[in-house]
This record gives sequence, structure tokens and C-alpha cells, in this order.
Amino acid sequence: MQPKIIPDVVPRRNIRTVKVDTTILDCAKVMAEIHVAAMIVVDDAGKLIGILTERDMVQRVLAKGLDPAQTSVGTIMTPNPDTLSPDDAALDALELMTSRNYRHLPVVENGRCVAMVSIRDLYAAAKSGLEEAIRETEAFVFGDRHGA
Repeated sequence: MQPKIIPDVVPRRNIRTVKVDTTILDCAKVMAEIHVAAMIVVDDAGKLIGILTERDMVQRVLAKGLDPAQTSVGTIMTPNPDTLSPDDAALDALELMTSRNYRHLPVVENGRCVAMVSIRDLYAAAKSGLEEAIRETEAFVFGDRHGA
């Protein structure tokens, strides 16, 4: 059975979000506080409308000489980002992220973000799956003597 995004790769969680009028400086402070590299942007009803990453901040604000205290999230976010559903297969998500050069994707259910998956999360899940397959193969080929 293929691992699913939730619960096999990441757990369902309350995702900290920002609004379009949040400044880049305030958003960066939140990102540093909670140790994340991407933020979900929501409307007043809490529905996902965009994503903002560290890369966006560097390339679209700092590298262009814009003032992070005066620039809003809404002016540089990626609107209507690609998303995953909790039941999506981890391998499909990995292929999507690799082909489109994404490092983070929101996991959405009924318009609301219920998790964020990173390429690092997916690689860890793939590595774990490969290690388990190797253990099972060794147990089959060599019997339990290597597992004991």
C-alpha cells in the first residue's frame, strides 16, 4: 500500500497562517518564531488563497530592494498554489514537487490547510519505506537471523 500524505508523511495540524495585508517583516518574524520556511495565506474566512516562501521573500523583496516593513504578503505571494489532499500518495506528491521545483505544498481539505508537506518530509518517508522494504527482503531471504 502506498503511503498517504496524512498520516504517513505528515500529521494533521493547526497551521499558522497570515493574511494578504500582513507585512513581509511581520511574516518573516512569525516564520522565524515557528521555524518554518513557508506560510499559508488565507482570506477572512480562513480559506487558502496563497503561499509565501523564504525564496519569495529573498527574490521578490530583498533582491529588488523593497522595504519588508512596507511590502505586504499579498503583493508577492503565489496565489492559488498547487495543493495536495490528505489521501494523495506520497510518491505522486514527490513527483509533482520535483517536476515543478516546489519545496513546500499545502495539504488542503475543504478549502482549509490541514498540513504543510516539504520535499524533506517526502524524502524521509521514501527513505523509511525503502529501509523497511530492505528489512523485509533480508528477513525473507536470510530468515530471522539478521533481524534478531
